[in-house]
Parts: sequence; C-alpha cells; structure tokens
Amino acid sequence: MLKSILLAAAATLFATTAFAHVTLEQQEARVGSGYKAVLRVPHGCAGSATVKLRVQIPEGYIGVKPMPKPGWKLDIVKGKYDKTYKFYGHSISEGITEIDWTGNLPDDYYDEFVMSGFLADSLQAGEMLYFPVVQECEKGVTRWIEKPAKGADPDSVEHPAPGVKLLPKK
Repeated sequence: MLKSILLAAAATLFATTAFAHVTLEQQEARVGSGYKAVLRVPHGCAGSATVKLRVQIPEGYIGVKPMPKPGWKLDIVKGKYDKTYKFYGHSISEGITEIDWTGNLPDDYYDEFVMSGFLADSLQAGEMLYFPVVQECEKGVTRWIEKPAKGADPDSVEHPAPGVKLLPKK
C-alpha cells in the first residue's frame, strides 16, 4: 500500500514538473526550413489567470506570422534584424520581433499560442534557439526567459525560455 502511494506521488511530481513551464510543442527543427512554433501554456501565475503572453522572436526566425486567437487581442512589434537574410529569393532585414496576445486564460485551463516562420540558413545546427516569453497574470508575472549554459540541463534554470534544437539542413 505504501509503495503504491509513493509511486503515485512520484508520478504526480514528475507530471507537474514536466508540464510546469511554457514550452514549444516541437522541440527540434531543421535549419533552412519552415517552423510552426506552438507555445503551450499549462497554467497561470500562482493560481491567477494569464492575461497576456509576450513572445520575443529570436534572431534568425524570420518571416514570422502569428495566428490570431478568438477572444484575444493580437499585437505585433516590428523591427530591424541584426543582419539581412534571404527569404524566398528576396533579401529581408526587418520583420516581427515580438508578438503579444492579450486575453484571459484561467489557471485551470491549458492553451496554445501559434506562429509560423522560417529558420534561416545561417542558424547553426546543433544549437538551441530560444523564444523568451513573459507571462502576465491577473496577479503576478512569470518571465520564462532564462537560457541554460551551453551543454547544461534545461532544468538547471528556474524559468527556462522555450527552445528548439536546430537540426542540420536537409
């Protein structure tokens, strides 16, 4: 009996830890290809509803288009890229640098926030590309912006930024 209680407690702890962060659904993608980034938001902040999700678009993720969500206001910030990229035969040097969704997601619910873009050819295969997220709630803010040291366990930081491992171009 005690053994089954301990196993159930361990399973619950693992499940809570594994799904406690804002994460990307697909955590690997090829350089030089399209990438649909689906951010999964499993909870609010300490029991209060999420009212805004701000996503910083990483350098090298270009041609980004966010997916509108019914009932949510969508704002984008455009700016200059650090360099010029080739995108479907054209040179581009600016685009979306931040996406903000504003609405209401109660703590008891889970939701996904989607954007589509292209992983530039110049990105390095084997590296991680991070999407820093600020989750604003009715009470409090959680900044999912920390990047682990190169080669370190992603769980080595308290508030990890969602990341995708870059695979070699086909």
